[in-house]
Amino acid sequence: MKKKLPYSLFHFKSIQLTMAVAFSCLIMFTTLFISFTTYRLSTNAAEKSSREHTAQLIEQVNTNIETYVNYMENISQMVLFNYDIREYLAKGTQDNENLEQRISYQLSSVLNTRKDISSILIFDNDGNIIPTKQIKLNKFVDPTQQSWYKKAIEASGKVVISSSHVQNVIQDEYKWVVSLSRELSSEDAKQLGVLLVDLNYSVINDLCNKIKLGKKGYIFILDQDGNIVYHPQQQLIYSSLKTEMIDQVMSSNTNNFTTSEGKNSRMYTINQSKNTGWKIVGVTYVDELVPNKREIQTYIFMWGIGLTLIAVILSIILSLRISRPIKRLETSMKEIEKGNFDIQVNIESSNEIGQLSKRFNRMTTVIKELMFQNITEQELKRKSELKALQAQINPHFLYNTLDSIIWMAEGKKSEEVVQMVAALARLFRISISKGQEMISIANEIEHIKSYLTIQKIRYKDKLDFEIDVDKQILGYKVFKIILQPLVENSIYHGIKNNAGVGIVRITGRIVDERILLQVIDNGIGMSKESIRHMFEKTEKSVSGSGIGVSNVNQRIRLYFGDSYGITFESELGQGTTANIWLPILE
Repeated sequence: MKKKLPYSLFHFKSIQLTMAVAFSCLIMFTTLFISFTTYRLSTNAAEKSSREHTAQLIEQVNTNIETYVNYMENISQMVLFNYDIREYLAKGTQDNENLEQRISYQLSSVLNTRKDISSILIFDNDGNIIPTKQIKLNKFVDPTQQSWYKKAIEASGKVVISSSHVQNVIQDEYKWVVSLSRELSSEDAKQLGVLLVDLNYSVINDLCNKIKLGKKGYIFILDQDGNIVYHPQQQLIYSSLKTEMIDQVMSSNTNNFTTSEGKNSRMYTINQSKNTGWKIVGVTYVDELVPNKREIQTYIFMWGIGLTLIAVILSIILSLRISRPIKRLETSMKEIEKGNFDIQVNIESSNEIGQLSKRFNRMTTVIKELMFQNITEQELKRKSELKALQAQINPHFLYNTLDSIIWMAEGKKSEEVVQMVAALARLFRISISKGQEMISIANEIEHIKSYLTIQKIRYKDKLDFEIDVDKQILGYKVFKIILQPLVENSIYHGIKNNAGVGIVRITGRIVDERILLQVIDNGIGMSKESIRHMFEKTEKSVSGSGIGVSNVNQRIRLYFGDSYGITFESELGQGTTANIWLPILE
């Protein structure tokens, strides 16, 4: 018994065994999958925790702002129900100096104890401030035309909180504030004036800056109309050097959303105040949600790569042994695609790959034999069709023509006899054409002219013809005798049954880089059904003298493709136009 070489240890008789060994490759993909999944799960968990923590921080800011605003509302409530202020507004400034001093003292006491309040102002219905002697209004500003004044009147006693703005009602003071205003009215609901409490902008700034959202994160506040109440970069916002997703924040139905801006992608966390209607928005940069994301990624993937390398080293030799014969088979298949059927695959094993290679070699041999057989059959068929085309002048047509010549000779019509005999001779000469398959358009036109001359003499005054072919195309090549079946169709199907003189017009020119030959008649026309039957594959043409229009059309399409062939245009009672589209062949 012949001993096997050690090298043959790698030649397994079963591809299944080979694949079993190759399962080590699956370890690589499994490890990578587990590594990727572990990384995604860990980072997602960290991101979720970070999102929840951010939401809690924003909620804390919202709670602090609501608490502060509620306290300011209580202060305004105290002023609202102050008896001295109501009496002053009801009686006016006349003889109320002591009352004015008491009011001034009370307001000053509040301002001295609350440094976060910029000013507390009370206006009567005419926009006059009380007490009038200590504070001077900006004479260029009408308080009653300010938005905070109008909104307070419209709110009918409810507190109105403005967005951040520069307060300009007091002369020489232009402070950045958030205004709290409300209408003052008497016990009988009569309007007395408006209370204005200006809160220092720094208060809102301090409440928001206490919370840190990473190194780049920040908090901003929007009112119910989408106006910015607070932003740490307010000046950049107003100068359009920085933009925020305000429209998306206002229309969002969720508590957060994330923008897609590459490395600058941001997460917007939204919490809306029930008291003020403000939206507290926290902006966190996505790359800061998980600060140690890079370390997690590196650790997990280094662990995965280590296991993968071990698996690859163990399976690389076997994977190469499996892939080589498959690659050879693939290369051979590509050669088959290129038309090289002489290719054979070298068989080096008896396993499934070896058996597949044997079947492949057998398949290429069978395909090659079938193709040779098909080519032979097509060649025989083509030659048969060529012979049929060359036999357009069949005995029936020849008999009719000779009969007409005899009749005219007996009638001593020598000139017509000469014309018909000469035309018949030219017809035979071009039909034979030394066995050539292709002839010039000039010869094809000469052939159909001879055919029409014979038919015109036979039909006398019932038939006439015109030929208008561009000289530019006369030298190009076409299949011979392609016009005659169409002319036969015009004579026997259109003109023969027409009461008047039938005219057949032959034209030729170049259209859209193709040769267009046309056979045009003024006959009775054809229905769509008749045209459809014209293209049916039949053995005889409409006159019984040839293989017909369908065969000519099929022959053209077989050799040159579907962009070429025969089309018909016809209307009943208006005549028919047959179009022959051909390539330009030198």
